[in-house]
Amino acid sequence: MRRNAYIGASFAVVIITLAVTSTVLQRKAAVEAAGVQAPTFEVDPFWPKPLPNHWLIGMTIGVSVDAQEHVWIVHRQGSLEPGELHASSNPPIAQCCAAAPPVLEFDQAGNLLRHWGGPGQGYDWPNSNHGITIDYKGNVWIGGNGRGPQGGGGDNEGQVGGGRFYDNMVLKFTQDGKFLMQIGKPNQSKGSNDVENLRLPAKTFIDKDANEVYVADGYGNHRVIVYDADTGKYKRHWGAYGHKPEDTDLGKYDPDAPPAQQFRNPVHCAEISNDGLLYVCDRVNDRIQVFHKDGTFVKEGFVEKRTLGSGSAWDVAFSKDPKQTYIYLADGENDRIHILLRDTLEVLTTFGEGGRQPGEFYGPHSIATDSKGNIYVTETYRGQRVQKFIYKGMAPVTKKDQGVVWPKKVS
Repeated sequence: MRRNAYIGASFAVVIITLAVTSTVLQRKAAVEAAGVQAPTFEVDPFWPKPLPNHWLIGMTIGVSVDAQEHVWIVHRQGSLEPGELHASSNPPIAQCCAAAPPVLEFDQAGNLLRHWGGPGQGYDWPNSNHGITIDYKGNVWIGGNGRGPQGGGGDNEGQVGGGRFYDNMVLKFTQDGKFLMQIGKPNQSKGSNDVENLRLPAKTFIDKDANEVYVADGYGNHRVIVYDADTGKYKRHWGAYGHKPEDTDLGKYDPDAPPAQQFRNPVHCAEISNDGLLYVCDRVNDRIQVFHKDGTFVKEGFVEKRTLGSGSAWDVAFSKDPKQTYIYLADGENDRIHILLRDTLEVLTTFGEGGRQPGEFYGPHSIATDSKGNIYVTETYRGQRVQKFIYKGMAPVTKKDQGVVWPKKVS
């Protein structure tokens, strides 16, 4: 009896000791984690509001926030399935549905304010819309990565080599859709050192200080190229590490090989920070490269370096603190948003999960922030939507992978 009691007491002591040790370790981990802070977010499952006129949006491949805090997106009408367009057939098959105009503007409450876009006089509308930027003057810039004749708009996200190159231009409009300027012409590209034409450009950024437009160029070329934002006059261009770009086929990405000395297709984003550094998404190479505005290479960082397929580095946006301490990176292959320290390009934490529910992603393609720090993410492929993530302040990093950032309380 005494022996059994002794064994039982010893066992209880061990259990208590383990429990206390576990609690201490958990507290220690929490204290250590408290030293690393990062922005936190919750998805807003009620944003935006439903569209009128039985409208649907297709692959949603661009987002930008203007000075009035309005959110602009561009999508591909031609990517909708036949069964989603029964209301626009002749004669109509059913009440639902029809493609929304390509360019849509929403207010902060998610109300649709303006809509326009498509072929018109004096310009070549892209075969496959790609990227939208509202510049500091309020103008709207649109690119494209379509390969076939005008009027298509299928999924070109995975087509990064070979074939035709129809969309060799970027377009500039007013917010009412009035055409202002076109740089480049369809089917005219001569490659990555042709300064007159682009080749499947992905995204633009307009530098207020110099009034220059930077183009991530893109799905066909392997460069960043810069033009005057008013006249379209060529200024300069460069490839990875500031090298002269080449169009040599680099073959498939190998995460174990030395870093590629040229960009792979697509060069998917080019974004300038407040301190004048240019961040470029080399998507399939799973990296961000940083440059001075003159093309001088500064540094690079890899994110989810073993990601194959379409790669991990799709688009970036910066946090809204004065120093833009953090980068938000859309990762369309892993269906995540990564939060990085901007100065070191270190990933602090990640949120999101593959799926179709609010807070999940299928092809998170483009990302933007408003002045309150909220994030807007558009999705390509069959994701076909824009989601809003509300900034909830800073908090200790306790998880590398947060999963779905669902609201703690939905009113």
